[in-house]
Amino acid sequence: MGESTTNTDAATTAAHAFIARWSGSTASELASAQSFVIDLCELLGVDKPHPTPEQSYMFERPITFAHGDGSTSPGRIDCYRRGHFVLEAKKFKAPTHTKGFDDGLLRARSQAEGYARALPATEGRPPFVLVVDVGNVIEVYAEFSQSGATYTPYPDPRSHRLLLADLARPEVRERLRRIWCDPDSLNPARISAQVTRDVAALLARLSQSLEASLGLMPNMAPAPGTQAQAAPEIVAAYLTRCLFSMFAEDVELLPKGAFQGLLQTHRGDPVALQHMLRILWADMDRGGFCAALAKNVLHFNGKLFKGAEHAHYSLLLSAEQIDLLIQAARANWREVEPAIFGTLLERALDPTERHALGAHYTPRAYVERLVQPTVIAPLRQEWEYARAAALVLAREAADLEGKAQQTKLEAARGEVLRFHHRLCTVRVLDPACGSANFLYVTLEHLKRLEGEVINQLQELGTTHEHLQGRLGFEGETVTLQQLRGIELNERAAALAELVLWIGYLQWHIRTRGHASVATPVVHNYGNIECRDAVLAWDAQELAYDDAGRLLSRWDGRSYQPHPVTGEPVPDEAAQVPQWRYIGARKADWPQADFIVGNPPFIGNKRMREALGDGYVQALRSTWQDVPESADFVMYWWHHAAQQVASGQTQRMGLITTNSLTMVFNRRVVQAALDQGTHLNMAIPDHPWVDSANGAAVRIAMTVLAAGQGEGTLFAVTDEQPGDHGEAAVTLHSRVGLVHADLKVGANVAAAKPLHAMDGLANRGVIPHGAGMTVTPEQAQALGLGTVPGMEKHLRPYCNGKDLTDKPRGLLVIDCHGLNSEEVRDRFPALYQWLLERVKPEREQNNRPRVRDLWWLFAEARVVMRASLRDLRRYIVTGQVAKHRVFQFLDTSILPDDKLIAIALDDSFSLGILSSQVHIDWALALGGRLGVGNDPVYSKSRCFDTFPFPTEDTGLTPQLRERIAHLAEHIDAHRKRVLGQVGAAGRDFASEARMSAPQTPPAPALPATAPPTTAPATTTPLTLTGLYNVLQALREGRPLTPKEKAIHTQGLVGVLRELHDELDAAVLQAYGLPATASTDDILAHLVQLNAQRAQEEAQGRVRWLRPAFQNPQNSLQIQEHLAQGQQAPEPDFDIEKPLSKAEQPAAQPWPATLPEQVRAVAAVLAASAAPLTLPAIEARFKGRGPWKKGLPTLLQTLEALGRAQPVLTPQGTAWR
Repeated sequence: MGESTTNTDAATTAAHAFIARWSGSTASELASAQSFVIDLCELLGVDKPHPTPEQSYMFERPITFAHGDGSTSPGRIDCYRRGHFVLEAKKFKAPTHTKGFDDGLLRARSQAEGYARALPATEGRPPFVLVVDVGNVIEVYAEFSQSGATYTPYPDPRSHRLLLADLARPEVRERLRRIWCDPDSLNPARISAQVTRDVAALLARLSQSLEASLGLMPNMAPAPGTQAQAAPEIVAAYLTRCLFSMFAEDVELLPKGAFQGLLQTHRGDPVALQHMLRILWADMDRGGFCAALAKNVLHFNGKLFKGAEHAHYSLLLSAEQIDLLIQAARANWREVEPAIFGTLLERALDPTERHALGAHYTPRAYVERLVQPTVIAPLRQEWEYARAAALVLAREAADLEGKAQQTKLEAARGEVLRFHHRLCTVRVLDPACGSANFLYVTLEHLKRLEGEVINQLQELGTTHEHLQGRLGFEGETVTLQQLRGIELNERAAALAELVLWIGYLQWHIRTRGHASVATPVVHNYGNIECRDAVLAWDAQELAYDDAGRLLSRWDGRSYQPHPVTGEPVPDEAAQVPQWRYIGARKADWPQADFIVGNPPFIGNKRMREALGDGYVQALRSTWQDVPESADFVMYWWHHAAQQVASGQTQRMGLITTNSLTMVFNRRVVQAALDQGTHLNMAIPDHPWVDSANGAAVRIAMTVLAAGQGEGTLFAVTDEQPGDHGEAAVTLHSRVGLVHADLKVGANVAAAKPLHAMDGLANRGVIPHGAGMTVTPEQAQALGLGTVPGMEKHLRPYCNGKDLTDKPRGLLVIDCHGLNSEEVRDRFPALYQWLLERVKPEREQNNRPRVRDLWWLFAEARVVMRASLRDLRRYIVTGQVAKHRVFQFLDTSILPDDKLIAIALDDSFSLGILSSQVHIDWALALGGRLGVGNDPVYSKSRCFDTFPFPTEDTGLTPQLRERIAHLAEHIDAHRKRVLGQVGAAGRDFASEARMSAPQTPPAPALPATAPPTTAPATTTPLTLTGLYNVLQALREGRPLTPKEKAIHTQGLVGVLRELHDELDAAVLQAYGLPATASTDDILAHLVQLNAQRAQEEAQGRVRWLRPAFQNPQNSLQIQEHLAQGQQAPEPDFDIEKPLSKAEQPAAQPWPATLPEQVRAVAAVLAASAAPLTLPAIEARFKGRGPWKKGLPTLLQTLEALGRAQPVLTPQGTAWR
């Protein structure tokens, strides 16, 4: 203890010496800044900056600014530590209480943020920005989400400015030391996460115990109609009152230790405790003297403490249960994180979700990544314009005196107050709010922004007394009444209100003290509505069929063992009733300026199982403008987009699954863009944590705004695992027009299907039922090889993994063309197999055809069968695959639904599809699916829209033969090294043109092992393995030992050379240079697609298989351009500079100062080159002396970091 005291005394002495040495320093910035930082490091006991080759911690760190006109300029950061901070040091001559001092700090902050944005993407943005006025002030700003958002005052707008004298306080020095050494430890979300998890775990144990004592078995959902049905709701309400009481005593809204004291005092008398808590909560509801505490309590109101007359208002606890409550009460409720507390508490209180309590929760940084661009960024932009207007007026006031000066300052304050009113009246809606984590994060950022507004008012001369009110100033402040939510789950809706109140009061007390809290403390605003967000109805009634029988369905969860096979099959007795929805209509949403949230993820194929036939029928008949193939979440997306398109909402931002880019969901996005909206921000693929069960999923984020405009597309370039399921994500941004497929660049989403591709690409069959597939041994037992005709109905079967990984060697039972009696009569063993293994599962299916025709495939793909009938082989690719690979497959083999079967058997077509040109197209038009984020090949988008090269693009007979030759070699090489030669894959001779139809070979059993002629291997080879190594070679990444073995055994060097030669030949066939980038290729193909579509509209179709696709009129329609016609020269210059005649016309000079600031900033942002003062003036027209104020306005934009002066031959210009 003595040593600790000695150390503390020494640190305090050193701090006072530091303050004395630097207080009132008059040296210049250049002379003093580095010395100040070195002395500060010594005071904090941290390493001093030093130059290293990595430039990770140093003075004068060089960076490069990239400007909108394509130019760059150098810059240097005064002091930089990678992953920690950017420090900008100044030495102002103006006194700290003057306008010049505040302007200087504002400029320094903007400069420091500019440095942070200019850092290389590989380094990321540091969490802190420090602004130093040497000898006077250190300002601290933070941004932990790494979302590109604005750095905000840390820890809050009241205490982010540290005076030199504050360094005498140990807690201030510790805060700075952590910024230097462990900045993540200051992240509020990380600080409180463990506290929150611990509290939720205790409440889960207590909830489980209380439910058991009320008659509900632990870890089981209540049975319908039992008395225990209400137990979870009773327990949830009781514990909600308890935990709010714990919070209230910790922040001293109740007398300190009051609630915990009651628990400890009456631990041995549970009956007395029950009565005391009833008295306490009833008095909290009313306010005034509380007999349980013998003290006055505040008037809390709300609905939280109502119902004291009900029997279960206060429960009778056991001693063990009281002890659990005491443990929970000992937690520091000031540190509980509302952004995750609701999720964990919801799991703790729900018997069906309690198993997921220890699972991951959605990290706050992920939530902020959507909240920031949707809600906060546009409001901050409005604040910048309002603050700029106020600063312009304040600058003008500085040149005046007396009443004129005061009038001008009052006008400046008026600009800030107008924005504050806007901030206090903005409405934010989460239409699927759950336990309100999105709304709480939004509330906190609104309060942070309000704090900055209040600071600005004080700097403009508004007195503290004028600002300070009970819950705000002049009766107006940001409150949770502005946050609206819709939530179907009653428990979650109640928790949402609780979470918002705890979060609001936490922030208010932390920044303004508990004495400022008004009564009633809690209001029943009714801002969280418990109802369905997309469908409304007048009544529900049970559904009956025409015979009057109650309609029901399998509950989708219950299984039982089959009496013969022992395999799990649906439990027919586990039925739930079907419902009809009377008066179904679209649900209304409350008016909101911004919509943000995370609607439920249910795929279109699972909607009936999860929601019921009646609900889905009512939903789809009501929302007829949403395609039936769209996922459930798209009803929220469409509804929100309609609010934006109609002008009722400024922006909306929603989480969806990453299948948003798939064609069945993309139609909804395109429809919104066609209504005059644009995607302001998009992340097509991002890790996420499912709030219900903590499972890792992949999602997309989209932010839609009104009007036309560009947006920012973020791509995840790196993910590093972190605590509790959170991945540290590195994002790369790209600005441009974001299309419906969530891509920037050529508008591939506008590509049209071409008739030339009609009928060629189809998905494979859907057997539907595990009993449909058999092993070769089972097939032989069923009669393959002994029963005549069986070979037509037991066929080799292939799915995506059979092609890319180790083949399973399965066959499929294909009774296509037979009725059940024919199957039973001709193939009785096959019939019994299907009867026992397929029919039970099919009987639970909602689709009549699938249920009644149980011996047939759910999807027989008649069109696909017809397209393959006259071919001996066809091209196939996996619908979802890591690598887009095309290969030949024998027509005796049936493809699975997850394969795309392309009815072409010529090597030229295989070569075109296997080329990088087509793969770029497929990646651009297809979506991505799953946790693996694998590309999806949509036949309607990727194949049907793809324009093949012809003579008009540069294809010659020699190139055609070359492409065919290389494609045949690639296919043969892969099959040879994988040991597939002579097996199901077969080996065909090279050919340069389409083969004549031949008799299909007899079916063969799939190969279950490589033939003995294949070379011996020590590392199993797969198609995915080969292309993993090929990808590594192309990326220049060192190969692992396993990859080296694959490279040697699989001859991947040969495979790479063949692909490179193929890519070069195909580029030439399209008339593209060998150096064409992906953007060049896509732009060229989009143009070619439009050209082909126009030709087809005029009757010219370039059929790929005319004899099959258009047998009656093929020669007449298949017209070719003249051989001598030259291919059009590719044009890669997408954007050209404007001519003088194309320069934008002068716009009227805006009437209000904020609009003037906005207009000038927009002109600078839109200009490709810096603009001089006369050039800026020329962009506007108007009467009066508006030009006189333009220099002051530009100086203000400079201070805010929205304009940068540069020297040009014409003089000073701004960009």
